[in-house]
Amino acid sequence: MKKKIILDCDPGHDDAVAILLAGIAEEIELLGIVAVAGNSYLKNTVRNALILTEMANLNVPVFKGSDKPLLRKQIVAPDIHGESGLEGANLPKPSKMPENKNYLEYMAETITNNPDEITLVAVGPLTNIAKFALNYPNLVPLVKELVIMGGGIEFGNVTPRAEFNIYADPEAAQIVFNAGFNLTVFPLDVTHKAKIYMDEIKEIQKMTSEIVSKMGILLEFFHQTYYDVFKIKGAPLHDPCTIAYLINPDIFDFKEYYAQVETKGELTYGETVVDYWHLKEPNSKWALNINREKFIELLFENLKKYN
Repeated sequence: MKKKIILDCDPGHDDAVAILLAGIAEEIELLGIVAVAGNSYLKNTVRNALILTEMANLNVPVFKGSDKPLLRKQIVAPDIHGESGLEGANLPKPSKMPENKNYLEYMAETITNNPDEITLVAVGPLTNIAKFALNYPNLVPLVKELVIMGGGIEFGNVTPRAEFNIYADPEAAQIVFNAGFNLTVFPLDVTHKAKIYMDEIKEIQKMTSEIVSKMGILLEFFHQTYYDVFKIKGAPLHDPCTIAYLINPDIFDFKEYYAQVETKGELTYGETVVDYWHLKEPNSKWALNINREKFIELLFENLKKYN
């Protein structure tokens, strides 16, 4: 039975890979995409989602989500993703338009009509998910699982302690961690082990599908910005880890932890504070390790399905 998902994202190079993976995998039914401001401004993340779904021939509705964080000043990531959020390849303008329906109403109706069947996958700032939890607390228990890419136990990537998605809206993340979701977290600790290297990117560029070969060109840009900013060799495919998990959870190792988000610290604002010694009852499941070879194999196997 296919896993029904709503993908909340801010495309974004690794988000783009997640969309392609979710759109083609036999194990997944991608019901809808909700864009959020994060890697770039909302006008860009919506446009990028429309471009990707259209180029990939995915009949998936795209909704406009939140255009700014709940409280904090907005940040974006042009140093990693470029000014448009998806730099590196010439992409056509979308002919599709986002849905007119309010994204919160769409999420609420879908979850109400499919109780215990919908997995929410959030790979950007958690603004949309927090608003859903605040507006529809009665529907949170009806969500099968919330899978997020965000946070870090050992390190951050926008400050020494904070990961970008959480740091971009820590107050939203704090709400989400306390809302009662069945929560699975993919932190930097595991996503930095999910790297794709240049020889593998070159193989993607050779694939016959236009959207997949373009994805390879985008990943080359992403690979370079990661080296320029962090001196990291290999591009971490953060967001696709969430989709790979839904396809084959066995390629990851997990531990359950109690975790909260710091919203007041001068040096730790946006940090996911994880109870490593299990002093409190866990509220989330955290991915810690990945079989990279199987992850890349899964990725290639699915991207080759595009014609």
